[in-house]
Amino acid sequence: MDLAKTALLLIDLQKEEGTSEIEDMDGILDRASNLIEECREKGVPIIYTRHINRADAVGLAAGEPLDENGEPIYYHSHSSSIEIADEIKPEQGDIIIDKYRYSGFYESNLELVLKNLHIKHLIIGGVLTDCCVMSTVMDAYYRDYQVNLVRDICGTTSEGAHMASVLMMANWIYNLQIYDADQIRKKLNDETYEVWETDEPDELPFTPENLRKQFSKL
Repeated sequence: MDLAKTALLLIDLQKEEGTSEIEDMDGILDRASNLIEECREKGVPIIYTRHINRADAVGLAAGEPLDENGEPIYYHSHSSSIEIADEIKPEQGDIIIDKYRYSGFYESNLELVLKNLHIKHLIIGGVLTDCCVMSTVMDAYYRDYQVNLVRDICGTTSEGAHMASVLMMANWIYNLQIYDADQIRKKLNDETYEVWETDEPDELPFTPENLRKQFSKL
């Protein structure tokens, strides 16, 4: 990983009001905060995405849940839920990408920003693992970015959904590397670290019965 061509991309780590209940969100934000600090010290750009749904429901995805007033329940543009969480509040020089669909790349300016910064490697974490994170990781792969997924700064509404989506990415994104936050921080500091990367397609086939066992191999 060439740090001069690396960025930290954090997906939708926004204030919790008006969004899905995420397991261990406090822990995710704490680990993300430590990783952000490490990246700042190394000069790695920090990029945040924010998911936004217009209050007037114009341009919403098909079937987006609405309240009794016909306004979006999640990521309402007139609520605090569109703001980045206070624990990882952006600083001057950080980049915020607003998005309106699951993937951070879809009809946003994310790719223009990455090209301008000459980025080749992405360190990615955020929420929801099985939704916006996986969509963004897949789109990054399609665009030939090398992805480093930090699995313990990702989360979703259940452990099973989190594990299944990480395993799907592990099985089919051939240049993917998967870290825990403390291990990617060691890598950034040229210390000995642990990483998982695939040796063959569908290396970790999983069933409901062996899901946790396969996930433990990462």
